[in-house]
Amino acid sequence: MRILIAEDDVTSCIVLTELLKKQGHDVIAATCGEEAWELLRQPEAPVLAIIDWNMPDTDGLEVVRRVHALKTNRPTYIIMLTIRGEKADIITGLEAGANDYLSKPFDPGELCARVEVGRRMIELQEALASKVEELSRALDQIKTLRGIVPICAKCKNIRDDQGYWNQVEVYVRAHSEAEFSHCICPECMRKLYPEGEPDDSGSVPQ
Repeated sequence: MRILIAEDDVTSCIVLTELLKKQGHDVIAATCGEEAWELLRQPEAPVLAIIDWNMPDTDGLEVVRRVHALKTNRPTYIIMLTIRGEKADIITGLEAGANDYLSKPFDPGELCARVEVGRRMIELQEALASKVEELSRALDQIKTLRGIVPICAKCKNIRDDQGYWNQVEVYVRAHSEAEFSHCICPECMRKLYPEGEPDDSGSVPQ
């Protein structure tokens, strides 16, 4: 995964970076809240972020609130990292939009385990977002064929939005993913071949 570490303490940042790189992750670092916010607001933002609560200019809690307010169906999974360990602080962080919480000093094994939980959640979120997009496209296709469709009472051609008249199959094909195979219905068969159906050679039996 691509992970952002937002930590103003150089030593902690180095330790976190090396630990996560050993786990195979691509790590980028920010040393202040504004830098972290700029990275997390980008379209290709890291999928997971470890954010320290206490940072210069903009603190981690404010960064979490801003990220949580972004309109996206693929939000960044956020782990708050701080020396604050009171239940009230944990509640505040989670209510701000953090997904998980880890107190300093942290245990490397616990951190890696929480990152792994985040990875699984991100995979589920990606799968869900893909399904939502797929359903949205399907609904858009269905909606294109809803409403009043002008159709000729005689030849059954359909008038499109530009005022042109099209055969039914041309109109439906342009507004959906439907494919057509042509045949002759029994009623038309009786009208076209009143003396009997044609055989494979095309001749009508007497």
